[in-house]
Amino acid sequence: MTYDIPNLLLPDTALSVAGLTAYIQALLEQDDQLRQVWVTGEVSSASRYRSGLFFTLQDPDVKAAINCVVWNSQLTKLATMPTQGEQLIILGRIHVHPQRGSYQLIVWQALPAGEGLRALRYRQLRKRLETEGLFDAERKRSLPAHPQTIAVVTSPQAAAWGDIKRTLKRRYPGLHVLFSPALVQGDQAPTSIVRAIERVEQDGRAEVLILSRGGGAIEDMACFNDERVVRAIADCSIPIVAGIGHQRDESLADLVADICVHTPTAAAEQAVPMLADLYYEHRERITALRDAVGSRLETVDDRLQRIRGRLQRLHVDRQIRQQGQAIAWTKRRLLQSTAQRLQQATQHCNLLRQKLQTLDPEAVLRRGYAVVRQDSGMIVRSIDELSPAQPLTIQLAHGQVKVHISEILNSHDAINPDQDVV
Repeated sequence: MTYDIPNLLLPDTALSVAGLTAYIQALLEQDDQLRQVWVTGEVSSASRYRSGLFFTLQDPDVKAAINCVVWNSQLTKLATMPTQGEQLIILGRIHVHPQRGSYQLIVWQALPAGEGLRALRYRQLRKRLETEGLFDAERKRSLPAHPQTIAVVTSPQAAAWGDIKRTLKRRYPGLHVLFSPALVQGDQAPTSIVRAIERVEQDGRAEVLILSRGGGAIEDMACFNDERVVRAIADCSIPIVAGIGHQRDESLADLVADICVHTPTAAAEQAVPMLADLYYEHRERITALRDAVGSRLETVDDRLQRIRGRLQRLHVDRQIRQQGQAIAWTKRRLLQSTAQRLQQATQHCNLLRQKLQTLDPEAVLRRGYAVVRQDSGMIVRSIDELSPAQPLTIQLAHGQVKVHISEILNSHDAINPDQDVV
């Protein structure tokens, strides 16, 4: 397009270079979308200066590039250092440089793009879950020795499901297997796996759960590093065996599972014992038990033979006679001792009988003595207890006599035989 200068209408005023630059600067730096923007690209060059790190971020597909700078104060905060040839995701803001009439990206953070970003997210999530203790050995549960029901979570189209069924049937015929299908690849896989695990728990029959899939690319295994899947495994009340077909890296599902192996077949082998091995071990235990019983019987038989020989050497008949003589001698001693004690007891009894007879009041009365009692029945022991004309009762050996006191004499007064006492 060409313009005819004479026909152009010239403005009264024109913008200066500084004015135009300031206008552009205001447009770019005050735009909300550009004050904090994420940009992805490849580092084409990088140079370190005293003030910071300067590099160019380009898009090789369309031959576009933008200058970037990370000031020294921000370098230590970067997740990854920009180096030539790396794919990065940059966070920063647009800044216009008026003196050069150019713009650049002031960088706050640099993250690896593609596989590098996935690895960074993996490391960050692993560290956080490890801090929570989800990978601790104390949380690992042992598997039941002889499970009767096993659940399998995998894709019904996966080769892993066929490998697991064949292995379980070969190792432990008659096992009850529950299948809980799930997607094991793609964006919907984490939600599908979590729901499959929940279905097994709600069913309540499984004693072991196998979470498995076959091999594949690293991006195909991303669902097993999803936080939702990891927490579903950690919260599951059933012991889980992870059999994810990869050898290069451990997934977070491997770390949180109670047991992890690298193939579906190995997971099935971990879940159940080999029935043939159990039968062989059982036969070995029977043989060992039989040998132990036989050895014990031989020991007891040897002991019995030794005891029988000792009895034969002891002449049992003679010992019986000796014991009989000892018993007879003990019997005689016992009879003699008993007779002696009986004689002593009899003599002591007779002596006591004689003493009782001597102290008997009736015997005293028969010798001519009498007992004088007041009307109250009290025995008179002193003349101080008597008074003239007082009635008394005199008990003789045969009968009693009622009398009255006519006179009371002292013990030194003579008694007149002709005088009436009462």
